[in-house]
Amino acid sequence: MEAWSSLLNGFAAALTPYNLLFALIGSIAGTLVGVLPGLGPTAAIAMLLPLASHLDPAPAIIMMAAIYYGAMYGGSTTSILVNIPGEASSVPTAMEGYQLNLQGRGGPALGISALASFAAGTMGVVGLTFFAPVLSRTALAFGPPEYFALTFLGLSLVVSLSGRDLGKGLLSALLGLLTAAIGLDPLTGVARLTFGSMELMAGIDFVPIIMGLFAISEILTNAEKETKCILEAKRIEWLPTWQDIKDTWAATTRSGVIGFLAGLIPGCSPAVTSFMVYDLEKRFSKHPERFGKGAMDAVAAVEGSNNATASGGFVPLFAFGIPSGPALAVLLGGFLMYGLQPGPRLMQEQPALLWTIIASMYIGNVMLLVLNLPLVGLWARMALIPFPILGPMIAVFTLIGAYSLRHSFFDLWISLIFGVVGYLMRKFDFPVAPMVLATVLAKLMETSFMQSLVLSKGSPLIFFTRPISIAFIVLTAVSVVSGTLLRRKARAQQVELEESDS
Repeated sequence: MEAWSSLLNGFAAALTPYNLLFALIGSIAGTLVGVLPGLGPTAAIAMLLPLASHLDPAPAIIMMAAIYYGAMYGGSTTSILVNIPGEASSVPTAMEGYQLNLQGRGGPALGISALASFAAGTMGVVGLTFFAPVLSRTALAFGPPEYFALTFLGLSLVVSLSGRDLGKGLLSALLGLLTAAIGLDPLTGVARLTFGSMELMAGIDFVPIIMGLFAISEILTNAEKETKCILEAKRIEWLPTWQDIKDTWAATTRSGVIGFLAGLIPGCSPAVTSFMVYDLEKRFSKHPERFGKGAMDAVAAVEGSNNATASGGFVPLFAFGIPSGPALAVLLGGFLMYGLQPGPRLMQEQPALLWTIIASMYIGNVMLLVLNLPLVGLWARMALIPFPILGPMIAVFTLIGAYSLRHSFFDLWISLIFGVVGYLMRKFDFPVAPMVLATVLAKLMETSFMQSLVLSKGSPLIFFTRPISIAFIVLTAVSVVSGTLLRRKARAQQVELEESDS
């Protein structure tokens, strides 16, 4: 009952015109940040910190929080329409949503994405409201061994993401690991694979990589085919049908729960969750053969998990002052700028501010749904723009996004190089998803592995003496075995179909 009364008081404060205005500004800015590839919520919040310093704490933090979870809504737009995932968390959306767009169902995919984001995001905020004090304790149970086991579980998804050829999938993942190894050793500071280049000392950020692998390679592929426009269908659907909603509600619910629980773990970003949920939905789906060819339930699951993870990430931030990712680390800086230290003391000393922010997240999710659904038809019309016009536009936005990350021409070259790599991978039927997954997980996996060995004085038994770590290792074994069995079953079904056709 105390939570209810506190939440109602929070709504009373969040619904004042001043706070509503900044929730709206943050929601619009977050959507634009998600649509524009490469910018990301971290950079947007950092750029607005000087402006926020002139505001009261409540509207400033409401605006910055709305930018963070609003970016998760906008990220699906370019992923579905032009195959440009601005962040790693949008890669599975691009894999399925773009195929739906090619089938003339880009509008319904965008609509389902908005509805799933709203439903799962709201579930995450409900979890934040009522279960934060209890669930946040799980975040403190994670040390280096648990993080390594978690990333090891994530890497096991390569088996199911490899498509028909596991060997090519493993080679793709190995290329991702090698790419992530470029730069300085995270513990010793020794340069690796830099070949004397100062630019490579800082490593290669994954945003230029995924923009090259998807956007630039897509331009090259379409140019080779002399594509007239992205979508050449005569009939275009703008909004999802009731059948689409019925087919995706279960995936949305599952992704909301899993995404929120994953968000409790500091370091478990929406990118990691999106790949895990994608793999899980492939195993739960009644039609796994649709995955890779345009699965609507996969779009719903991935977009739902992104928003639920974003909401779940506020739990360790509010309860213990532990940010779960770069964007929330910058938001933590916003709290500190006002002399506020998130954690148990903030919950006791500034409950009104905290509940106002939580209530504003409910309001922000509604605003984002209202903002995004009416724009579905407008965004979907982008697919009708002739490719000779749209292709160069995609290239310009991609390169601007790559440059804006660190204001470096080096990142432009990285996007172009990986664009050629992605094009060649498509030509020779190498799956791209395992490479992206390995690139995302590699640094956290390596750092936690080395820290674990330091803690255990070199003994690998540390991974088998801690309950959470053992649980993740067992899940890894189950994931690999079940993925292998599903692959064999799919191959046998394909052989039977080919024999029946002949």
